[in-house]
Amino acid sequence: MTVHGAHPPARLRRLLTAVLVTGPSMSPTLRHGDAVLVRRGGRPVRPGDVVVAVFRTRPELLVVKRAVRPQDGGWWVRGDNDLVTDDSRAYGVADVRGRVVLRYWPRPGRVPRRAL
Repeated sequence: MTVHGAHPPARLRRLLTAVLVTGPSMSPTLRHGDAVLVRRGGRPVRPGDVVVAVFRTRPELLVVKRAVRPQDGGWWVRGDNDLVTDDSRAYGVADVRGRVVLRYWPRPGRVPRRAL
């Protein structure tokens, strides 16, 4: 799932950044068109968190995925929709840029952590 609204794509400039998600890879947790707030810094990322990340093999692409496990100084990330494989299975380790803290449009609410 790619993210629009964060410029330049490789980093988030503010402590809280609003981004628009596109694509089906995080469905049903996040859907195409959802707007979320992403926090840079704060508590460390834990497995099960929804994060915004950049794949080392695709540094121009900012994505929303679920953190699975730390690996090689970064994170192995996966989408919630197993039918879409545009995650670490295809692109390898990702560097986390921020953690999704809530969805504010169109269905406001917290984005749940999931036990893995």
